[in-house]
Amino acid sequence: MAKFYTMGCYTDKGLAGFVNNPSTNRQAATKALLEAGGAKMNDYSLLRGAYDFIAICEGSFEQMAAAKMVAVSSGTVDNFTILESADLNKIADTAKKMALTYKAPGK
Repeated sequence: MAKFYTMGCYTDKGLAGFVNNPSTNRQAATKALLEAGGAKMNDYSLLRGAYDFIAICEGSFEQMAAAKMVAVSSGTVDNFTILESADLNKIADTAKKMALTYKAPGK
């Protein structure tokens, strides 16, 4: 399973939900959402800054995209971003192999 960092912002509707029910447990709700799709949540945190929350997850991109689809379509989340963890050394190794065969325009 790949590792993903998903971040997003609560909409006015989402924030109103917290005001109406301050004991809402978004960590539990996010975990249940991911598990329903076969993915796993490793951590969840509220953030200060450009994003309101981050969830660290394991699964496939399709599972993360499905979670985004559900969350955003609820109208309570927007600016949902999915970032996939990557291995820079593996990427550089592949780039080195590819560079040996690449021909620049005009060469």
